[in-house]
Amino acid sequence: MMKRFAAMLMAVFIAASFAFAASEYKEIEDLDGKNIGVQTAVLYEELIQDRVPNSKIQYYTMPNDMILALQSGKVDAYLIEEVSYGVQKKNHPELTVLDEPAGYINATCIIGNNERQDRLLSELNAFIAESNENGLLAELYDYWIADFDPVNDTCDITGFTGENGTIAVAVEGGYEPFSFISNGNISGFDVDFVCRFARAYGYTPEFYEVPFEAIAPGVESGKYDIGMNIVVSAERNETGTLSDVYYSTPIRLVILGEDDSAPGFFEQLKLSFEKTFLRESRWVLFVQGAGVTILITVMSIIAGTILGFLVYILCRKGSKIANKATDFFLWLIHGMPTVLLLMILYYIVFGSSSLSGMWVSVVGFSLMFACSMIDMLHVGCNAIGKGQMEASRALGYSDGQSFFRIILPQAAQHFLPIYRNDVVTLIKETSVVGYIAVLDLTKISDLVRSRTYEAFFPLIVTAIMYFVISALLTKIVTMVEHAIDPKRRKKDKILKGIVEAE
Repeated sequence: MMKRFAAMLMAVFIAASFAFAASEYKEIEDLDGKNIGVQTAVLYEELIQDRVPNSKIQYYTMPNDMILALQSGKVDAYLIEEVSYGVQKKNHPELTVLDEPAGYINATCIIGNNERQDRLLSELNAFIAESNENGLLAELYDYWIADFDPVNDTCDITGFTGENGTIAVAVEGGYEPFSFISNGNISGFDVDFVCRFARAYGYTPEFYEVPFEAIAPGVESGKYDIGMNIVVSAERNETGTLSDVYYSTPIRLVILGEDDSAPGFFEQLKLSFEKTFLRESRWVLFVQGAGVTILITVMSIIAGTILGFLVYILCRKGSKIANKATDFFLWLIHGMPTVLLLMILYYIVFGSSSLSGMWVSVVGFSLMFACSMIDMLHVGCNAIGKGQMEASRALGYSDGQSFFRIILPQAAQHFLPIYRNDVVTLIKETSVVGYIAVLDLTKISDLVRSRTYEAFFPLIVTAIMYFVISALLTKIVTMVEHAIDPKRRKKDKILKGIVEAE
């Protein structure tokens, strides 16, 4: 069975790596009626929609996911900046572009909707104007784009005086050459630009790696002071506060070409492993991401269990109003998608606070687990006959003693299997915390894929690590379940305190 599974994985990897042929597309109109990929929220599709009205646009969160979609035939072409295509071409020689650009875009910074908005806008515009005049932007363009070296190019993220405070800067974090993780640090064109601005105007920047589609909403809510790489559009000019343009680039339609220099399967497998784990010690990133995932999960389980138990105890004999309010809260949390709850907490409820995304995640998942805990206690305790409570009261036990000594131990046997399943569910649901700038295991996998242009090892190893985390936490809950199971107690413990009659 394992050999068959390994063979299947190998076949999938080969197909994803080498399944391409010469392209039949020469002009943009040749793609009419075809599937075209584009990154979410970049608006590049508007450049060609009049020329390919029958094409279906497919949206992707990560730019490099579009390469996999192209290789597997899910899309026939995708849109990307010419500067980013140059980086992708170095890693995937089979890629090519149509001769005619799809159009041209201008990129700006979006300024946060807070008390520093006017000042930052004025300072950024002045810095952009000055950088155009003294050649700094041209210098950055040459270093990060024209002559980009993804291995050796570095960004100085030190030397900040910070007399004017800290600025929160939202970047994508997985998009060479603009923002990416290199040797464990954030780097790239956008990062270098912001660092130079911060040094010039006395700020200390804090960078947050968030999905591109979450940058503008986060900035407009005031959570971030600056959002980078926002494409200028008429609608965004109406709703957001945008700086002057700090770079322009053509947009290209990428298609599959031919490549006769592709390495053999085992050679490519070895190279993929080296790029994913050994180069820049990227295995450390996976360990750190797993640590964040475990921390969020464990703290949410503990806090959610305590909160859910306390609410249930308070409502067990509470008024109808309290119970109705609790039922409404349960309905609200259970009916809301996880990622939506986290974004509401991060951008609205805690939008003006300095609470980090990780702690907001703990709050969100604690609330979700607390709701599940309340439901589990309802199910478990209702499964115990009312006669047992009446009998314990008749024996002189108080209400509290009856619940904790008689009802709860028996109820636990009913809800602990559900509790164990909810722990596993919570672990899997933490994979969306990257939407609120948390570098968990899934987000780290995305960032590594954005650097290596490989999907096989990052995705497979991430899946394995989730399985291991789930197995460990499930084992702990199972051990607790067995410890309190009366059927598993030894005879001497059952008869403890009982004196045999003479």
